[in-house]
Amino acid sequence: MAGPLSGTASGPAGGPTTLRPARPALSVALRAGGLLVVPARRLLLLTVLLAAVFAAVELLPGDAATATAERGESAADLAQRRHLLGLDRPLAARFADWMTGLPTGDLGTSAHGETVADLLARPFPNTLLLGGLALLVTLAVSLGLGCLASLKPGGTADRAVSATATGILALPEFVVAVALVLVFALTAGWLPAVTLTGADGAPASWRMLVLPVLALSIPQIGWNTRIVRAALADEAKAPHMETAVLDGLPRHRIFIHHLLPGALPTIAAGIATSTGMLLGGAVVVETIFNYPGIGGVLAGAVTDRDSPVVAGVVAVTGAVITGVLLLADLVRAWASGGRV
Repeated sequence: MAGPLSGTASGPAGGPTTLRPARPALSVALRAGGLLVVPARRLLLLTVLLAAVFAAVELLPGDAATATAERGESAADLAQRRHLLGLDRPLAARFADWMTGLPTGDLGTSAHGETVADLLARPFPNTLLLGGLALLVTLAVSLGLGCLASLKPGGTADRAVSATATGILALPEFVVAVALVLVFALTAGWLPAVTLTGADGAPASWRMLVLPVLALSIPQIGWNTRIVRAALADEAKAPHMETAVLDGLPRHRIFIHHLLPGALPTIAAGIATSTGMLLGGAVVVETIFNYPGIGGVLAGAVTDRDSPVVAGVVAVTGAVITGVLLLADLVRAWASGGRV
């Protein structure tokens, strides 16, 4: 008798009927399991990172009670403040309590008595706006330059784009920011050097976003242009590309329908990696341009040894980065037929 996955059986007319293996269902199940493993791995990594943040703040000299104490407070007052802030409890217990509130959006209470969620409610959207615009500029410019360089490998445009991308890749955000201020704000006077906020706490004018966005995106443009160029070059060597050329397809059709889709997983991974770099660099850029984002909140929290605020900043930015990385994983899975 044939098994359930293979073999033959008698059909209505008595002839043998081949049974198809049930591998597609198994394959789908395995792919779904693989897709579930990825977010679980990301969440575990974020949890470890948050624990490391708590420990790192704990290792700094002093604590939140002494950093936020007013002049003239006695030792008894400091002890009472430590008790109110829970600093007399073990670090592991404080971290566990903070983590239990995280799924409900409770990021704890700062050393000044303000809830961390309320503290981040106004500046974090500004940081997301800055990082999102920088990501869009990075994606558009790096795709354009990478595609331009790949049209004629080894040509003048290819050499110029590669050399420029390598040069700006080595520039830190604060160097780019200072150079932009010197050229476009102090010398030319075209754009403001600092950011003024409106009544809602957002930048008062779109012109105040230009220099911070450029300072963030320029180094990432260099990085992603090289990734796009390399991905397109690797894909151009694939056998199906040679087949498309031999079939006489138009050059633009080959590029749009064969070359670019094949390079998409690598490009998506590069852009997703840039998200973390953009949000990390935003802390420095916001300080230089006096931008109303989480950079100032994070700097103040480190000065106050305020673990819940520092961890809250890491949690919300880590959630954004994790979401972008998961989106990149889905793009890669779709482009590669479900493999992650």
